Amino acid sequence: MTTIAFLGLGAMGSRLAKNLLDAGADLIVWNRSEEKTRPFVEAGARAASSPREAGESADVVIAMVADDEASQDIWLDAETGALAGMASGKTAIEISTLQPDWVRTLGERMAQKGVALVEAPVSGTLPQAENAGLVFFLAGESEALDRAEPILRPLGKSFERVGAWGSAATVKLATNAILGINVAAWAEVIGMLDRSPTDTQTAVDAIAKTAVWAPNFGYVTSSMIRSDFDPKFPVELLDKDFRYALGLAGSDKAPMIEKAHETLKQAISEGLGAENMTAVAKLYR
Repeated sequence: MTTIAFLGLGAMGSRLAKNLLDAGADLIVWNRSEEKTRPFVEAGARAASSPREAGESADVVIAMVADDEASQDIWLDAETGALAGMASGKTAIEISTLQPDWVRTLGERMAQKGVALVEAPVSGTLPQAENAGLVFFLAGESEALDRAEPILRPLGKSFERVGAWGSAATVKLATNAILGINVAAWAEVIGMLDRSPTDTQTAVDAIAKTAVWAPNFGYVTSSMIRSDFDPKFPVELLDKDFRYALGLAGSDKAPMIEKAHETLKQAISEGLGAENMTAVAKLYR
């Protein structure tokens, strides 16, 4: 049986690791905060003391962390990084939302050691993570992707191959740019409706029958109308993705992304960073 290590047991990572364990995987887990590994050990997984130990013990190492800096630390730290423990022929799967240039750098470093990198960021939030409903954007060499897909299958519903290293990060950042622009727009529209004599829910139900409606608008508008801002995708994480997207696009070439980013930054300045992305609606009430 293939031994899998999962590095990073945050809100999303913990759910993905649980799905792997529930699917019968021989699983090793690591997290910077050790207490988050305990429920997995109690359920049959093993805990590694460091990413390096995980890399030594597993055939496949999966990581899901917050940003480029965290990714660099867990993979490339000279003493504790996973790559230091990985032998030639092993596979690394990086699920984190990162900048394309960093992914290419990471892939090249791994290739020097004979480790295959599969870039695999996801679209979806906590409900999709829990129910294996994520969409994976995959990039890397075809043989590595062929090996990775069966491992990732318990975690997602769709696996889209989009090109070489960096392409998956680009597609993910484009996806989240569209998401954030729509969230910022709906925040303004919900505020406009709330201040009008028209019933907001009635108006939204009518808009839902038109061609402008998108699949995730039901969740976005419902969250705003009900003021349910439990953090499935926090403002501060979307802000990070927008910083990466603007670095890729150039702010002078992406005025709508820049404007939506200003909304996110304002929300953070008003103490909303840890709340769900839809909490930007509070800015307009």
